[in-house]
Amino acid sequence: MIAITHFADSSADFAERAQAALAALAERPGYQRGTLGRSTDDPDAWVLLTEWENVGSYRRALGGYEVKVQATPLLASALDLPGAFETLLDVAPGGATSARPSDRASGA
Repeated sequence: MIAITHFADSSADFAERAQAALAALAERPGYQRGTLGRSTDDPDAWVLLTEWENVGSYRRALGGYEVKVQATPLLASALDLPGAFETLLDVAPGGATSARPSDRASGA
């Protein structure tokens, strides 16, 4: 499961706050990795990407105390865009692919 959170923030300490948020999330069960990215076209545009074992681990992580203290204030300032996505296809270097079925009910 992938969580992508977009931000529009010009504050000088944004990257530091995002690092603290990622550190808190990284301690939660099911966390696989996290990345902070900044737009090459707009210095105020940021994205926080995290990968999780499954949607349940992501949702449970948001309820952890350290996450509430370190990550929730940052996440509350996110742009209102869809942010949780199920992983359906991975392509490794060299082109090897791994497909997964959707967890969504057919027709949903």
